[in-house]
Amino acid sequence: RCENLVEVYFQLQQQVMAASTELGPELLPRLLERFDEVLSSLVKSSFLVEKQPPQVLKTQTKFQASVRFLLGPRLLKAAPKPYMVRADMVTEKQARELELSKYSNTLSESTGEIMHNTVALETNPTSGTCCANFKNVLLKKIKRCERKGSESVTEEKCAVLFSTNVALAPSNISIHLQVLSLPIVVIVHGNQDNNAKATVLWDNAFSDIERVPFIVADRVPWEKMCDTLNLKFMAEVQTTKGLLKEHYFFLAQKIFNDHSARFEDFQNRHVSWAQFNKEILPGRGFTFWQWFDGVLDLTKRCLKSYWSDRLIVGFISKQYVCKLLSTQPDGTFLLRFSDSEIGGVTIAYVIRGKDGSSQVENIQPFSAKDLSIRSLGDRIRDLEQLRNLYPNIPKDQAFGSHYNKEQTGKD
Repeated sequence: RCENLVEVYFQLQQQVMAASTELGPELLPRLLERFDEVLSSLVKSSFLVEKQPPQVLKTQTKFQASVRFLLGPRLLKAAPKPYMVRADMVTEKQARELELSKYSNTLSESTGEIMHNTVALETNPTSGTCCANFKNVLLKKIKRCERKGSESVTEEKCAVLFSTNVALAPSNISIHLQVLSLPIVVIVHGNQDNNAKATVLWDNAFSDIERVPFIVADRVPWEKMCDTLNLKFMAEVQTTKGLLKEHYFFLAQKIFNDHSARFEDFQNRHVSWAQFNKEILPGRGFTFWQWFDGVLDLTKRCLKSYWSDRLIVGFISKQYVCKLLSTQPDGTFLLRFSDSEIGGVTIAYVIRGKDGSSQVENIQPFSAKDLSIRSLGDRIRDLEQLRNLYPNIPKDQAFGSHYNKEQTGKD
Protein backbone atom coordinates (compact mmCIF):
# COMPACT_ATOMS: atom_id res chain seq x y z
CA ARG A 1 0.00 0.00 0.00
CA CYS A 2 2.87 2.39 0.86
CA GLU A 3 4.57 1.41 -2.40
CA ASN A 4 1.42 2.34 -4.33
CA LEU A 5 1.18 5.71 -2.60
CA VAL A 6 4.81 6.45 -3.48
CA GLU A 7 4.15 5.56 -7.13
CA VAL A 8 1.20 7.96 -7.16
CA TYR A 9 3.40 10.62 -5.55
CA PHE A 10 6.13 10.33 -8.21
CA GLN A 11 3.57 10.30 -11.04
CA LEU A 12 1.98 13.48 -9.71
CA GLN A 13 5.39 15.09 -9.27
CA GLN A 14 6.31 14.28 -12.88
CA GLN A 15 3.00 15.72 -14.10
CA VAL A 16 3.62 18.92 -12.14
CA MET A 17 7.15 19.26 -13.54
CA ALA A 18 5.86 18.64 -17.07
CA ALA A 19 3.34 21.45 -16.58
CA SER A 20 5.85 23.78 -14.90
CA THR A 21 5.60 26.40 -17.64
CA GLU A 22 1.82 26.64 -17.35
CA LEU A 23 1.93 26.68 -13.52
CA GLY A 24 4.15 29.74 -13.40
CA PRO A 25 6.98 30.83 -11.07
CA GLU A 26 4.72 31.41 -8.03
CA LEU A 27 2.62 28.23 -7.98
CA LEU A 28 5.35 25.73 -8.94
CA PRO A 29 7.60 26.24 -5.85
CA ARG A 30 4.58 26.02 -3.53
CA LEU A 31 3.44 22.78 -5.14
CA LEU A 32 6.95 21.27 -4.98
CA GLU A 33 7.24 22.27 -1.31
CA ARG A 34 3.87 20.64 -0.64
CA PHE A 35 5.07 17.48 -2.43
CA ASP A 36 8.11 17.34 -0.13
CA GLU A 37 5.83 17.66 2.91
CA VAL A 38 3.58 14.83 1.65
CA LEU A 39 6.58 12.60 0.93
CA SER A 40 8.09 13.34 4.35
CA SER A 41 4.80 12.51 6.09
CA LEU A 42 4.40 9.28 4.10
CA VAL A 43 7.98 8.18 4.75
CA LYS A 44 7.80 8.94 8.49
CA SER A 45 4.57 6.96 8.88
CA SER A 46 6.18 3.93 7.20
CA PHE A 47 8.75 3.57 10.01
CA LEU A 48 7.19 1.01 12.37
CA VAL A 49 7.96 -1.13 15.41
CA GLU A 50 7.78 -4.70 14.12
CA LYS A 51 8.71 -6.54 17.34
CA GLN A 52 7.73 -4.70 20.50
CA PRO A 53 10.02 -4.67 23.54
CA PRO A 54 8.51 -6.49 26.57
CA GLN A 55 5.86 -4.26 28.13
CA VAL A 56 7.04 -5.25 31.59
CA LEU A 57 10.77 -4.68 31.41
CA LYS A 58 13.19 -5.58 34.19
CA THR A 59 16.46 -3.71 34.47
CA GLN A 60 19.63 -5.74 33.94
CA THR A 61 17.66 -8.17 31.73
CA LYS A 62 18.34 -8.60 28.00
CA PHE A 63 15.48 -8.13 25.56
CA GLN A 64 14.86 -8.01 21.81
CA ALA A 65 13.04 -5.61 19.51
CA SER A 66 12.96 -4.70 15.82
CA VAL A 67 11.81 -1.84 13.60
CA ARG A 68 10.94 -1.89 9.92
CA PHE A 69 11.15 0.86 7.32
CA LEU A 70 8.45 -0.12 4.83
CA LEU A 71 9.66 2.25 2.11
CA GLY A 72 13.35 1.54 2.68
CA PRO A 73 13.83 -0.90 -0.22
CA ARG A 74 12.12 1.60 -2.56
CA LEU A 75 13.52 4.94 -1.39
CA LEU A 76 16.62 4.50 0.74
CA LYS A 77 19.67 6.06 -0.88
CA ALA A 78 22.78 3.88 -0.98
CA ALA A 79 25.42 5.14 1.44
CA PRO A 80 29.07 4.22 2.11
CA LYS A 81 28.19 3.52 5.75
CA PRO A 82 24.99 1.81 6.94
CA TYR A 83 22.26 3.96 8.46
CA MET A 84 22.11 3.37 12.23
CA VAL A 85 18.93 3.11 14.34
CA ARG A 86 19.15 4.14 17.98
CA ALA A 87 16.93 3.01 20.89
CA ASP A 88 16.35 5.33 23.87
CA MET A 89 14.06 5.20 26.90
CA VAL A 90 11.64 8.12 27.17
CA THR A 91 9.24 9.18 29.91
CA GLU A 92 5.51 9.61 29.38
CA LYS A 93 6.07 13.39 29.36
CA GLN A 94 8.78 13.11 26.67
CA ALA A 95 6.59 10.75 24.60
CA ARG A 96 3.76 13.28 24.80
CA GLU A 97 6.00 16.14 23.67
CA LEU A 98 7.31 14.10 20.74
CA GLU A 99 3.78 13.10 19.71
CA LEU A 100 2.41 16.64 19.92
CA SER A 101 5.29 17.95 17.82
CA LYS A 102 4.60 15.18 15.28
CA TYR A 103 8.13 13.92 15.88
CA SER A 104 9.68 17.12 14.52
CA ASN A 105 11.66 17.41 17.78
CA THR A 106 14.61 15.20 18.54
CA LEU A 107 15.12 13.64 21.96
CA SER A 108 17.08 15.88 24.31
CA GLU A 109 17.82 13.34 27.04
CA SER A 110 17.25 9.60 27.54
CA THR A 111 15.49 8.61 30.77
CA GLY A 112 17.47 5.38 31.16
CA GLU A 113 20.78 3.88 30.18
CA ILE A 114 20.44 1.23 27.45
CA MET A 115 23.35 -0.99 26.45
CA HIS A 116 23.79 -2.16 22.82
CA ASN A 117 21.21 0.39 21.69
CA THR A 118 22.55 1.18 18.19
CA VAL A 119 21.90 -1.21 15.29
CA ALA A 120 22.30 -0.98 11.51
CA LEU A 121 19.25 -0.54 9.28
CA GLU A 122 19.71 -3.37 6.79
CA THR A 123 17.91 -4.15 3.53
CA ASN A 124 17.42 -7.82 2.74
CA PRO A 125 17.44 -8.36 -1.06
CA THR A 126 15.75 -11.77 -0.77
CA SER A 127 12.76 -10.74 1.35
CA GLY A 128 12.73 -7.13 0.17
CA THR A 129 12.57 -5.84 3.75
CA CYS A 130 14.45 -3.05 5.50
CA CYS A 131 14.83 -3.72 9.22
CA ALA A 132 16.92 -3.02 12.30
CA ASN A 133 17.03 -5.95 14.72
CA PHE A 134 17.99 -5.29 18.34
CA LYS A 135 19.05 -8.68 19.70
CA ASN A 136 20.90 -8.10 22.97
CA VAL A 137 19.54 -4.85 24.32
CA LEU A 138 19.83 -4.31 28.06
CA LEU A 139 18.28 -1.57 30.18
CA LYS A 140 21.05 -0.92 32.69
CA LYS A 141 19.20 1.60 34.86
CA ILE A 142 16.14 3.85 34.82
CA LYS A 143 15.71 7.42 35.98
CA ARG A 144 12.33 7.71 37.71
CA CYS A 145 10.00 10.68 37.30
CA GLU A 146 8.29 12.62 40.04
CA ARG A 147 5.04 10.81 40.73
CA LYS A 148 1.61 12.27 41.43
CA GLY A 149 -0.04 11.61 44.80
CA SER A 150 -0.28 7.91 45.59
CA GLU A 151 1.03 6.78 42.19
CA SER A 152 3.51 3.90 42.50
CA VAL A 153 6.54 3.10 40.32
CA THR A 154 4.56 0.27 38.68
CA GLU A 155 2.01 2.82 37.41
CA GLU A 156 4.72 4.85 35.68
CA LYS A 157 4.74 4.31 31.91
CA CYS A 158 7.77 4.76 29.65
CA ALA A 159 8.48 3.79 26.04
CA VAL A 160 11.39 3.00 23.78
CA LEU A 161 12.00 5.63 21.10
CA PHE A 162 13.61 4.28 17.92
CA SER A 163 15.21 6.94 15.72
CA THR A 164 17.48 7.30 12.68
CA ASN A 165 18.51 9.80 9.99
CA VAL A 166 18.27 8.63 6.38
CA ALA A 167 18.68 10.08 2.89
CA LEU A 168 16.12 9.30 0.21
CA ALA A 169 16.75 8.61 -3.47
CA PRO A 170 16.47 10.09 -6.01
CA SER A 171 15.82 13.50 -4.41
CA ASN A 172 18.56 13.19 -1.72
CA ILE A 173 16.12 14.53 0.90
CA SER A 174 17.41 13.96 4.46
CA ILE A 175 14.71 12.78 6.88
CA HIS A 176 14.71 12.09 10.61
CA LEU A 177 12.63 8.98 11.42
CA GLN A 178 11.24 8.27 14.90
CA VAL A 179 8.73 5.78 16.28
CA LEU A 180 7.58 4.95 19.81
CA SER A 181 7.05 1.47 21.21
CA LEU A 182 3.95 0.53 23.16
CA PRO A 183 3.97 1.75 26.79
CA ILE A 184 6.45 -0.04 29.05
CA VAL A 185 6.54 -0.41 32.82
CA VAL A 186 10.09 -0.73 34.10
CA ILE A 187 10.69 -2.84 37.21
CA VAL A 188 13.86 -3.51 39.19
CA HIS A 189 12.64 -6.53 41.18
CA GLY A 190 10.50 -9.56 40.40
CA ASN A 191 8.01 -8.74 43.17
CA GLN A 192 6.91 -5.69 41.12
CA ASP A 193 5.90 -7.85 38.16
CA ASN A 194 2.32 -8.45 39.30
CA ASN A 195 1.44 -4.74 39.65
CA ALA A 196 3.31 -3.83 36.47
CA LYS A 197 1.21 -6.36 34.53
CA ALA A 198 -1.94 -4.68 35.87
CA THR A 199 -0.84 -1.29 34.49
CA VAL A 200 -0.04 -2.82 31.10
CA LEU A 201 -3.29 -4.80 30.94
CA TRP A 202 -5.39 -1.73 31.78
CA ASP A 203 -3.56 0.38 29.19
CA ASN A 204 -3.75 -2.23 26.42
CA ALA A 205 -7.42 -2.97 27.03
CA PHE A 206 -8.89 0.48 27.61
CA SER A 207 -6.78 3.05 25.73
CA ASP A 208 -7.85 4.61 22.43
CA ILE A 209 -5.73 3.95 19.34
CA GLU A 210 -5.44 7.68 18.60
CA ARG A 211 -4.41 9.28 21.89
CA VAL A 212 -1.91 11.52 23.57
CA PRO A 213 0.69 9.22 25.19
CA PHE A 214 -0.23 7.47 27.39
CA ILE A 215 -3.63 8.72 28.49
CA VAL A 216 -6.18 6.06 29.44
CA ALA A 217 -9.59 6.19 31.13
CA ASP A 218 -9.65 5.90 34.93
CA ARG A 219 -13.08 4.21 34.90
CA VAL A 220 -14.44 1.68 32.40
CA PRO A 221 -17.76 -0.18 31.95
CA TRP A 222 -17.91 -3.43 33.91
CA GLU A 223 -18.91 -5.29 30.73
CA LYS A 224 -15.63 -4.20 29.09
CA MET A 225 -13.73 -5.39 32.16
CA CYS A 226 -15.46 -8.79 31.90
CA ASP A 227 -14.36 -9.14 28.27
CA THR A 228 -10.80 -8.20 29.24
CA LEU A 229 -10.60 -10.68 32.13
CA ASN A 230 -12.04 -13.42 29.95
CA LEU A 231 -9.58 -12.83 27.09
CA LYS A 232 -6.69 -12.60 29.54
CA PHE A 233 -7.74 -15.84 31.26
CA MET A 234 -8.05 -17.82 28.02
CA ALA A 235 -4.76 -16.43 26.64
CA GLU A 236 -2.75 -17.09 29.81
CA VAL A 237 -4.19 -20.53 30.54
CA GLN A 238 -4.29 -21.39 26.82
CA THR A 239 -7.79 -22.77 26.94
CA THR A 240 -10.89 -22.36 24.78
CA LYS A 241 -13.13 -22.57 27.86
CA GLY A 242 -13.69 -19.01 29.00
CA LEU A 243 -15.49 -17.43 31.93
CA LEU A 244 -19.24 -17.97 32.32
CA LYS A 245 -22.06 -15.67 33.39
CA GLU A 246 -21.97 -16.99 36.97
CA HIS A 247 -18.22 -16.36 37.11
CA TYR A 248 -18.73 -12.71 36.12
CA PHE A 249 -21.36 -12.36 38.84
CA PHE A 250 -18.95 -13.61 41.49
CA LEU A 251 -16.14 -11.34 40.19
CA ALA A 252 -18.50 -8.32 40.23
CA GLN A 253 -19.47 -9.04 43.84
CA LYS A 254 -15.77 -9.22 44.74
CA ILE A 255 -14.53 -6.11 42.94
CA PHE A 256 -17.49 -3.91 43.95
CA ASN A 257 -17.77 -5.45 47.44
CA ASP A 258 -21.52 -5.76 46.88
CA HIS A 259 -23.30 -9.02 47.72
CA SER A 260 -26.86 -7.69 47.59
CA ALA A 261 -27.03 -6.65 43.90
CA ARG A 262 -28.42 -8.89 41.18
CA PHE A 263 -26.41 -9.85 38.07
CA GLU A 264 -28.28 -7.26 35.97
CA ASP A 265 -27.46 -4.49 38.47
CA PHE A 266 -23.76 -4.75 37.66
CA GLN A 267 -24.27 -4.39 33.90
CA ASN A 268 -24.45 -0.59 33.92
CA ARG A 269 -21.73 -0.01 36.51
CA HIS A 270 -18.24 1.33 35.90
CA VAL A 271 -15.15 -0.07 37.59
CA SER A 272 -12.20 2.16 38.49
CA TRP A 273 -8.46 1.60 38.31
CA ALA A 274 -8.38 1.92 42.11
CA GLN A 275 -10.92 -0.92 42.50
CA PHE A 276 -8.91 -3.00 40.03
CA ASN A 277 -5.45 -2.71 41.56
CA LYS A 278 -5.06 -0.05 44.28
CA GLU A 279 -7.69 -0.73 46.94
CA ILE A 280 -7.14 -3.74 49.19
CA LEU A 281 -10.06 -6.19 49.21
CA PRO A 282 -12.04 -6.10 52.49
CA GLY A 283 -10.42 -8.27 55.15
CA ARG A 284 -7.53 -9.23 52.85
CA GLY A 285 -3.98 -8.08 52.22
CA PHE A 286 -4.19 -7.87 48.42
CA THR A 287 -6.05 -6.18 45.55
CA PHE A 288 -8.58 -7.67 43.13
CA TRP A 289 -5.99 -7.96 40.34
CA GLN A 290 -3.37 -9.53 42.62
CA TRP A 291 -5.93 -12.18 43.59
CA PHE A 292 -7.07 -12.74 39.97
CA ASP A 293 -3.49 -12.94 38.70
CA GLY A 294 -2.78 -15.59 41.35
CA VAL A 295 -5.70 -17.63 39.99
CA LEU A 296 -4.32 -17.22 36.46
CA ASP A 297 -0.88 -18.43 37.48
CA LEU A 298 -2.21 -21.43 39.42
CA THR A 299 -4.59 -22.49 36.63
CA LYS A 300 -1.91 -22.08 33.94
CA ARG A 301 0.65 -24.11 35.87
CA CYS A 302 -1.43 -26.86 37.49
CA LEU A 303 -5.12 -26.82 36.57
CA LYS A 304 -5.38 -26.24 32.81
CA SER A 305 -6.79 -29.69 31.95
CA TYR A 306 -9.22 -29.69 34.90
CA TRP A 307 -10.52 -26.23 33.95
CA SER A 308 -10.83 -27.18 30.27
CA ASP A 309 -12.86 -30.25 31.28
CA ARG A 310 -15.10 -27.94 33.38
CA LEU A 311 -14.29 -29.84 36.58
CA ILE A 312 -13.56 -26.64 38.49
CA VAL A 313 -16.28 -24.11 39.30
CA GLY A 314 -13.51 -21.88 40.62
CA PHE A 315 -15.12 -18.45 40.74
CA ILE A 316 -17.74 -19.01 43.43
CA SER A 317 -18.11 -17.73 46.98
CA LYS A 318 -17.73 -19.86 50.09
CA GLN A 319 -21.24 -18.87 51.20
CA TYR A 320 -22.85 -19.92 47.92
CA VAL A 321 -20.95 -23.23 47.97
CA CYS A 322 -22.47 -23.94 51.42
CA LYS A 323 -25.94 -23.20 50.04
CA LEU A 324 -25.40 -25.55 47.06
CA LEU A 325 -23.86 -28.45 48.98
CA SER A 326 -26.01 -28.39 52.14
CA THR A 327 -28.89 -30.14 50.32
CA GLN A 328 -26.67 -32.72 48.57
CA PRO A 329 -25.86 -36.35 49.53
CA ASP A 330 -22.91 -37.10 51.80
CA GLY A 331 -19.51 -36.69 50.09
CA THR A 332 -20.69 -34.32 47.32
CA PHE A 333 -17.90 -31.84 46.58
CA LEU A 334 -16.79 -29.04 44.27
CA LEU A 335 -13.65 -27.01 43.66
CA ARG A 336 -13.31 -23.25 44.08
CA PHE A 337 -10.48 -20.73 44.10
CA SER A 338 -9.49 -19.63 47.59
CA ASP A 339 -10.67 -16.19 48.72
CA SER A 340 -8.18 -15.89 51.55
CA GLU A 341 -5.00 -16.92 49.72
CA ILE A 342 -3.47 -15.80 46.43
CA GLY A 343 -3.16 -18.73 44.02
CA GLY A 344 -4.97 -21.44 45.97
CA VAL A 345 -7.67 -23.96 45.07
CA THR A 346 -9.79 -25.58 47.76
CA ILE A 347 -12.20 -28.51 47.91
CA ALA A 348 -15.54 -28.02 49.65
CA TYR A 349 -17.56 -31.12 50.55
CA VAL A 350 -20.65 -31.99 52.55
CA ILE A 351 -20.81 -34.33 55.54
CA ARG A 352 -24.23 -35.73 56.47
CA GLY A 353 -24.96 -36.87 59.99
CA LYS A 354 -27.12 -39.88 60.83
CA ASP A 355 -29.83 -37.45 61.91
CA GLY A 356 -29.84 -35.92 58.40
CA SER A 357 -28.03 -32.75 59.37
CA SER A 358 -25.38 -31.40 56.98
CA GLN A 359 -22.06 -29.69 57.48
CA VAL A 360 -19.91 -28.23 54.69
CA GLU A 361 -16.13 -28.51 55.17
CA ASN A 362 -13.42 -26.65 53.24
CA ILE A 363 -10.04 -28.35 52.87
CA GLN A 364 -6.96 -26.14 53.34
CA PRO A 365 -6.22 -24.57 49.90
CA PHE A 366 -3.64 -26.24 47.67
CA SER A 367 -0.99 -23.97 46.13
CA ALA A 368 0.94 -24.51 42.90
CA LYS A 369 3.80 -25.87 44.99
CA ASP A 370 1.47 -28.41 46.66
CA LEU A 371 0.07 -29.53 43.31
CA SER A 372 3.55 -29.92 41.83
CA ILE A 373 4.28 -32.47 44.57
CA ARG A 374 1.01 -34.38 44.12
CA SER A 375 -1.55 -33.55 41.44
CA LEU A 376 -5.08 -32.40 42.14
CA GLY A 377 -6.55 -35.58 40.62
CA ASP A 378 -4.47 -37.83 42.85
CA ARG A 379 -5.32 -35.77 45.94
CA ILE A 380 -9.02 -36.16 45.14
CA ARG A 381 -8.53 -39.92 44.73
CA ASP A 382 -6.71 -40.01 48.11
CA LEU A 383 -9.57 -38.36 50.01
CA GLU A 384 -12.10 -41.11 50.72
CA GLN A 385 -14.69 -38.68 52.06
CA LEU A 386 -15.09 -37.27 48.50
CA ARG A 387 -17.62 -39.25 46.50
CA ASN A 388 -19.48 -37.26 43.83
CA LEU A 389 -18.51 -34.07 42.01
CA TYR A 390 -21.40 -31.61 42.25
CA PRO A 391 -24.14 -32.14 41.23
CA ASN A 392 -23.89 -35.96 41.01
CA ILE A 393 -20.88 -37.25 38.99
CA PRO A 394 -18.96 -40.10 40.64
CA LYS A 395 -15.45 -38.80 41.33
CA ASP A 396 -13.69 -41.63 39.47
CA GLN A 397 -15.81 -40.91 36.41
CA ALA A 398 -15.08 -37.15 36.60
CA PHE A 399 -11.38 -37.30 37.52
CA GLY A 400 -10.31 -40.81 36.43
CA SER A 401 -8.50 -39.54 33.33
CA HIS A 402 -6.49 -37.19 35.58
CA TYR A 403 -5.25 -39.89 37.95
CA ASN A 404 -1.59 -40.84 37.61
CA LYS A 405 -0.76 -44.54 37.49
CA GLU A 406 0.62 -45.33 40.92
CA GLN A 407 4.11 -46.82 41.05
CA THR A 408 4.24 -49.94 43.23
CA GLY A 409 7.16 -51.28 45.24
CA LYS A 410 8.20 -47.85 46.51
CA ASP A 411 7.38 -45.93 49.68
